[in-house]
Amino acid sequence: MKEFKRFIENGTVKEQSPDKSRAEFLKDESEKSYNFLQKKIKAFGISNETANDIIKSCYDIIMELIRAKMFLKGYNASGQGAHEAEVAYLQILGFKEKDIQFTDQLRYFRNGMLYYGTSLDEEYATKVVEFVNIIYSRLQK
Repeated sequence: MKEFKRFIENGTVKEQSPDKSRAEFLKDESEKSYNFLQKKIKAFGISNETANDIIKSCYDIIMELIRAKMFLKGYNASGQGAHEAEVAYLQILGFKEKDIQFTDQLRYFRNGMLYYGTSLDEEYATKVVEFVNIIYSRLQK
C-alpha cells in the first residue's frame, strides 16, 4: 500500500476547502446503510447467496465514512486509484496496518465482484461483517 502522501503527489488526491455538508451527508448515508445492513443480516442471514451483497454493502459503509473524514480535512480523491487512495487515508487516521490491509483486500475483492464476476462466500462475508462492526464506530467519531 502506497503512503497517502503519494496520492497527493500524483494528483489522485486534491486538496480543497473542507466540505462539512458533504461530509455530514456521507456520514448520514453510512449510518442508514449500516442500520439497513443489520436488518438484512437479521432477515436473510449470511450465506453464500447473500455474501456478495453483504460485502458490497460493507465496503460502501466503510468508504463513505473515509470520504467523509477526507472531506472534513479538505481532501478529495478522484480518477484511477481513488479508492486505493481512500483506503490509504486510514494511515492518516491512525489505523493499524492489518486493518488497512484488510480494507485494501476488501477493495480488491469488491472490484472483482463488480468487474470480473467474482463470487465470494459466507466465510469471507462473515469476516467482513465482523470487521465492519469493529471499524464502524471508530470511523464515525
